[in-house]
Amino acid sequence: MAIPGNMLSAATESMDPTYTGWRPRLNCSLASGTGGRNGPKTLVVKSTAAGETQAETVTGYSVTAGQAYQVFADSSSATEVERIGLEWLDATYSPVGAILWSLPTATASASWHRVGVAGVAPAGAARVRVVLSSTAAGAAVSHSWENVYLGVPLRTTGNLFSFNTESPEIDATAWTAGTNTTVGRQAPMVSWAADWYWAGAQVLTLTATGSGTVLATTVETPVVTPGVEYLGYCYLAPPTTGSSAWVELRFYDGAATQLSVTRATLAPASTGYQRQRVSAPAPAGAVTCRLAVGMDSATAAQVLRVEQAVVMEAPAMRAGTVLPYADASFEQGVAGWTKISGVATIARSTPWGTYALDGSYALTMSSATATASTIRSARFPLPTGSGGLGFRVQFGEIVTAGGWTTTRGIRWYDAANTDLGLTTAAAAAVPSPSWWLLSSDQTAPAGATQAAVELTLTATTTSSTIQLDRVALWQALPLITSIPQAASASITVTLRELDIGDLITVYRVTADGKRTLVRGPNGLLDGSVTVASDLMVIEDYEAPLLTPVSYRVEFLDPVTGGVQTRTVDQVTVPHPDVNEAWLKDPGAPQRNTKVLVKTAPNWQRAVEQAAYRVAGRRNAVVLSDVRGGLEGELVVWTRTDDERAALHWLLDPGHVLLWQAAPGMGVADMYVSVGQITEGRVGGPATEPWREWSLPLTEVDMPTTVGVGGSAGRTWRDILTEFASWEAVRDEYATWEDVFLDRRIGG
Repeated sequence: MAIPGNMLSAATESMDPTYTGWRPRLNCSLASGTGGRNGPKTLVVKSTAAGETQAETVTGYSVTAGQAYQVFADSSSATEVERIGLEWLDATYSPVGAILWSLPTATASASWHRVGVAGVAPAGAARVRVVLSSTAAGAAVSHSWENVYLGVPLRTTGNLFSFNTESPEIDATAWTAGTNTTVGRQAPMVSWAADWYWAGAQVLTLTATGSGTVLATTVETPVVTPGVEYLGYCYLAPPTTGSSAWVELRFYDGAATQLSVTRATLAPASTGYQRQRVSAPAPAGAVTCRLAVGMDSATAAQVLRVEQAVVMEAPAMRAGTVLPYADASFEQGVAGWTKISGVATIARSTPWGTYALDGSYALTMSSATATASTIRSARFPLPTGSGGLGFRVQFGEIVTAGGWTTTRGIRWYDAANTDLGLTTAAAAAVPSPSWWLLSSDQTAPAGATQAAVELTLTATTTSSTIQLDRVALWQALPLITSIPQAASASITVTLRELDIGDLITVYRVTADGKRTLVRGPNGLLDGSVTVASDLMVIEDYEAPLLTPVSYRVEFLDPVTGGVQTRTVDQVTVPHPDVNEAWLKDPGAPQRNTKVLVKTAPNWQRAVEQAAYRVAGRRNAVVLSDVRGGLEGELVVWTRTDDERAALHWLLDPGHVLLWQAAPGMGVADMYVSVGQITEGRVGGPATEPWREWSLPLTEVDMPTTVGVGGSAGRTWRDILTEFASWEAVRDEYATWEDVFLDRRIGG
């Protein structure tokens, strides 16, 4: 799969089917190798003699001076260290300054590992070339490369930090050292997955100058909103498994006074890179935040390595859940959970990564005796007017020793914190082995404004242990809804409580039972798309007008092969004026427009034929291909300058369009290609805004691979983080639509 935003072609990125985008630069020959992860092929750089070898891209790629660019690749060699560089070139392909090189990797490694660097294109740079370098001990030494990216820096969507804070590929200036600490960079051999693009080759280092605590904080102080819960995380590689490495989320007021700090300590399973999370709500008065990383009780010269620093709004375990991340995922401890009765103990699981449904930890509950114990979360506010509404509590569990039964319940409270009682489901045996999601539905009593999750777990044998994770409590809403949207002639389908990882198929079903696949962000939702969130909103802009339709959704578990189905009652897209029709771009619904029809097409259907007149025969022999689709000219009016501009905007890209007219007009919904258009005046004064358009239409098949364009989670906060000024945004994007779609000039 191509790396998103890569300026390199797919072949130059993956070396498949061969390495045509590369050529020798110094002391080497090139060959095609095997064993790649981004496709089967690799680039093999073979030394001609001892010394440095270099390969380079054949093409110099267009860049803008002053813009940051990133390059990375995956490399493998049992004997050589390597580096990667950006060679800046002017418009005549002459070098502009020296090559920007990455740090050389610390040692050689036959395992695939990441090599990369980033930097700002200098003044005078118009192009850039990627250079791969290694140093051979002799002739005929091979070095393998693949999975090469060149483009704007890749940062985590939603991260409040800029790229240089998230990943030290440019330098280490985005971090400031505390006492007993020096901050630097290294290029260790780290084997990231081939499709993990958010960690580079160079990592931040915190080196102890003496015994004691080492500490570094981000220089950036992004703006936060009081009351909003934030999640911070980074990868930590401690010097030993006994090291006390940690990450902190710190909040500050407008005078830069620290208001709160929350720490999460890593329980290391190894000295490798382990992502540690920390979360907390921004307190009252908070204006900015920082991320801090450190290590307690370090000895002189010990090094803590750090990669991919992120602070973002905390995700919810389920859409609408009232439990904050800390109490749902147990990444920094047991949060507000307490034992109410019994002999069991509760604690965060250890070490990192042993048990988890979300993140890297779970809540561990252990009972030495075969008795019941009750645990309860903290109280959390419910949505306004929750009294009498249904709520669902859900949690994941895995039995790791002995056996258990559980009673799942919700304890309710009013605004004065008065206990309104506990509602529970019947006790049931906890299933095992493996992880299971257990849930229970309860109704909030009148006056309930707060709730806590309360679980009574009974060990059925001595020395029983159970892990809990991904706890959620939310108002139970319909699993599927469909709502027509008159303004956009579309239907919004909302799917809730989805199982992440399932493959989804969505059909639009008409009254005669005909099924049509519905379009998603990457094309038709045909069973090849993986569910990535428990909430999915589908905007169906291709639903027919004034025609009742329902939806059928199928979910396939790729592991078990089990299929689940959801359906929803019929709804109808309104269309008040039968004299109007819609012209829609399936991949860019923001361009869809409504037009007033003057004349519907008189259709023709072309056919390829050849007639052969045989001597002595009265009738010709005619050979004919299948008859083609409909062809004709649609004549429409636009009534205002805005309508005229909207129709031009729709027609500009030359995409396949969907033409929709009201039922009863003798025209079915049709995908069409629009030929050369004519825009004419309708008479009257020069200021008359009406225009008459002739649109030659040719019927075509429904596009299947076109996806509905969207921002893919990007917000204005991402734009503000990535660009220093609005002038910089205007330099990078041609239109506001390009900003929305992150479609950069020259990208």
